[in-house]
Parts: sequence; C-alpha cells; structure tokens
Amino acid sequence: QTQISGQALDINKMDVDVLEQIHQMGGLQLVMPQAFAETDCGVLADSGRTVHEFDLTGESVELPIMGGKTYNAITFNGQVPGPTLRVTQGDVVQMTLVIPADEVTGHGNDMHASQMSATYFDSVNPGETSQYCYIAESAGVFKYHCSGVHLAGMDQHVL
Repeated sequence: QTQISGQALDINKMDVDVLEQIHQMGGLQLVMPQAFAETDCGVLADSGRTVHEFDLTGESVELPIMGGKTYNAITFNGQVPGPTLRVTQGDVVQMTLVIPADEVTGHGNDMHASQMSATYFDSVNPGETSQYCYIAESAGVFKYHCSGVHLAGMDQHVL
C-alpha cells in the first residue's frame, strides 16, 4: 500500500517482550518511499520516467450562475473546477503555477495526489511563478485546489 499513515506508540504502555522482539530484529527503521521523498524537478526530470508538464494560471474571474447573477471565483485557467490533469501511475507530475501581476490576491495549489505536506505548497504572490514536482505513485482520482500556508482568508479563498 502506498498511502502514508502513522501510528503513535506509547513506550510506557508497550509490553516489555514486544520491545525485546523489536530489539532482536534489529530495531525499527522508518522509511519514506522514494516516490514521496523526491520533489526536486531536476532530479525527477532525469529519472527516466515520463514527465507531464501542466501549466496553470491562478486568476480571479467573474462567472455566471443561475438567475442571471454572477460570483467572483478564484480559478485555475479561468474555470471551476480547474482542468483535469491526467497521468499514469509512476509518471512525474510537473506543475507550474503562474499568478499574473495584475491579480488581486495570491494563489497556491494543494495537490492531494502528491501526498506531500501542505507546507510545501505555499502561496504564490501576484507576478510570481512556482513549480511543483512529484511522482504520481498512488492510483486514483484526486482533487487539487487553491492553497497557501500564508494565504489570508484561506477558507473563503477555497470555497
């Protein structure tokens, strides 16, 4: 299984025999699979894997809704939801996020398929570009959405 999960162990509540068995087996080694550990775009580009490049623009637009009204939406490439990004398990995803200089707010991107910490996807300010790379290790359908650890009003921004 490729999902990252964790379990807290309280050493005070563990059976002494269990600790001795772990010791006899050589102890525990925590390993992060390479797919999740490597995020350097240069290293991944030279990995021999197929690389899929996706260019997204984060922009605020006014979109129509029923009843002839409109709402202000923060979009990827001017649409909600953003474009579908399709890759094959094991491929490299290279996503470039551009925020136009005339944009009113920063944007970001949280790509759930990457299984990386949200701290990796910080906000990208107007006039800036950021690039994210990871190996699409887990099969499935995953959402991505605007994010940014230092982005003010994050809840309103996403919703």
